[in-house]
Amino acid sequence: MDGGGSRRQIDPGFWRERRVLLTGHTGFKGAWLSLWLQSMGAQVVGLSLGEPPSEPSLYALARVKEGMAASVACDIRDAVAVERELDRARPEIVIHMAAQPLVRRSFAAPRETYETNVMGTVNLLDAVRVCGEVRAVVVVTSDKCYESRESEGGYREGDPLGGHDPYSSSKAAAELVASAYRRSFFCDPSGPLVATARAGNVIGGGDWGEDRLIPDLVRAAQAGQGLRLRNPSAVRPWQHVSCPLSGYLLLAQALCESPDYACAWNFGPGHSDARTVEWVVRHVSGLWPGGVPWDLDDAEHPQEVARLELDSSRARKLLGWESPLDLEGGLRATVEWYLAWREGQDLHELTLRQLAALAV
Repeated sequence: MDGGGSRRQIDPGFWRERRVLLTGHTGFKGAWLSLWLQSMGAQVVGLSLGEPPSEPSLYALARVKEGMAASVACDIRDAVAVERELDRARPEIVIHMAAQPLVRRSFAAPRETYETNVMGTVNLLDAVRVCGEVRAVVVVTSDKCYESRESEGGYREGDPLGGHDPYSSSKAAAELVASAYRRSFFCDPSGPLVATARAGNVIGGGDWGEDRLIPDLVRAAQAGQGLRLRNPSAVRPWQHVSCPLSGYLLLAQALCESPDYACAWNFGPGHSDARTVEWVVRHVSGLWPGGVPWDLDDAEHPQEVARLELDSSRARKLLGWESPLDLEGGLRATVEWYLAWREGQDLHELTLRQLAALAV
């Protein structure tokens, strides 16, 4: 493993004609990653439930499907179907992003959350176990996989896993599943290598997810209404969607070079970009024409962690990863995207242009 701390570049030549299986490709992050891979010439097969998880969606508006090698309706909870589609795609690299991604929804649908996030990971890794061509697997979990300690300082990869809500604990369980498969079945350096990636609280154009700050803000602005905030003082490691995705791509490249990278990795912003919900809302409101008013939503809500930060120094030192955008740059790009959507611009071209501007 290179410990020199020099910045590693995403290599378009590495990805050209590379066969990639991406689960969750119709979601917000999955659509961004699909476009990025397409722009480098990868042959991307996507697995998802079928329709995008929101209306509108980045997947539809940016015409992501047009550049896919295949877009397959496949429930990650169906082990037989997952193995069939993996065998059909014969990928060299697998990036697993399909998930039930919402903390609050996990309280209403805990069984679905565990079936998707835990058994979905089991199903995928078991399919990789019997498919002979996979070289690298990146399992995307969450920054919420850590046992909460509600204190200053970022979580490191060796900190205890946990989570007091179904979503967080399901992501911790997915980490344990990946670790067990890695140590039990993927020990041979010449076989598949498995790493996990922990990130969260991403922002960016095209997100219309439920219970997410920027989509809620955009919906309020479009409706001419004020935004109601559950917890304006909560601190999160906000980052543009391109930041963790660049980490996933670098990690997949590194896995194809050395088994030393087959472990867990944090991909989060620096300490200065861990900001409160209120700070983010005020900043976006200053960029949005006319601003967006907000007030406190004092209704009763499920408990959420008050402070969450990641320590990503390991990825920076050993993987050579650096965030391509700071928070203010990410917020500007996000507002630019939504204003372009409001004006009816070509969002396929805009999204590709924003990716090209990263120069990572």
